[in-house]
Amino acid sequence: MDHVEYVYTVGLSESDVDDRLRAAEHGVLGLADGDDAYAVPLSYHYDGDRVLLRVSDHADESEKGRFLETTERATFVCYDASTTESWSVHVRGPIREWDGDVDEATLNEWFPPFRLFDETVGNVEFTLYELEMETVVGRRTAE
Repeated sequence: MDHVEYVYTVGLSESDVDDRLRAAEHGVLGLADGDDAYAVPLSYHYDGDRVLLRVSDHADESEKGRFLETTERATFVCYDASTTESWSVHVRGPIREWDGDVDEATLNEWFPPFRLFDETVGNVEFTLYELEMETVVGRRTAE
C-alpha cells in the first residue's frame, strides 16, 4: 500500500475531549446482541460528568429497544470529518435507563429538536439512557 494517501492522527487532551463533547449534539450509538450489531444516530447531552442519550419509545417492539436491553457495554461515537481535518470521541461503557427526572423545557434545552420519521408528534415519547463513561478516547488530525 505504498501509494495510498494517509493522514496522521493524534490523541485529544482531556480538555479537548470535554470541549468536543460539549459542542457536538449528535453521534452514533453502537449496540450488540450476541454477534449481531446495531448502530443508530442519536442526539445526546453531555454535562461534564455524564452522557445522556435521548431515545424515542415506540408502542411496538422496536429493534433499537431490543438491542438496548441486550447490550452490556455500548460505544457512542461523535465525530466530524472532512478531507483535511477530522476528530472523533469514543465513549464506551455500560448503558442503562437514566433514573433522573426532567421536564419538557429541560429536554428542549439539553437536546436539539427531535427528527420525526414516519411518526406523529402525539405518538412520540422519550426515554433517557445514561452511558457510563468507563472509557473515553479522542483523536484528531495531526497538524
